[in-house]
Amino acid sequence: MFNVDAFLSYLVNPYLLGGVGITIGLTITTILIGLVLALPLALASMSTNNLLRAPAKFYIWIFRGTPLLVQIVIIYTGLPQLGVRFDVLTSAILALSLNEAAYLSETIRAGFSAVAKGQIEAAKALSLSKMATLRLVTLPQVIRIIIPPLGNSVNGLLKATSLASVISMEELMRRSQVLMQAKFEVLELYCVAAVFYLVLTSLWDVVQRRLEKHYGKGYAPTEKKTNVVRTPAAA
Repeated sequence: MFNVDAFLSYLVNPYLLGGVGITIGLTITTILIGLVLALPLALASMSTNNLLRAPAKFYIWIFRGTPLLVQIVIIYTGLPQLGVRFDVLTSAILALSLNEAAYLSETIRAGFSAVAKGQIEAAKALSLSKMATLRLVTLPQVIRIIIPPLGNSVNGLLKATSLASVISMEELMRRSQVLMQAKFEVLELYCVAAVFYLVLTSLWDVVQRRLEKHYGKGYAPTEKKTNVVRTPAAA
């Protein structure tokens, strides 16, 4: 039978709250590294140089086409067989970041594709260099375009961090499993974990809406002015 008292006590359990903190830290670290890797990856995938485009496309194909769980296990248990060893934290961050970079690069590429070609041509007419065009013309528009899908990626990543529990990464899900083994209150702890994930994703949803409002305010439709018809003054 569901133990309500146990459920409520786990909501303020310091051990689980520590796991929430680790989940947040893992998400922030992963999304930052993923973005750093994704931008050059997206630019390479759009390059006309096949030496840049082919490796980028292959990377994206591999990491988008295989399960994240498999990638985590291979990095943690497979690479040591080749003489490359990482601890649990490094393996989790590496796997999540490499996977996230592949998805974010496609998001960024789509953002670049959505920028009107006339913008680039106008920049060339002003004799702007490629870097200046990227920094002053293209990127500001790309950022506005990719905020919604980027927010969805962060939301998904918050939940995907739970897969790191398979290599004993001490995030929220792993700590919930440890308590399950000790207390045998499986349903209560899964429900508590679900509540924590729901709170985290809901808080991020608030942040995402603020970001969308901030970056989209310059493009908001202007209010229509009411036309006032002036009648000729009476003679």
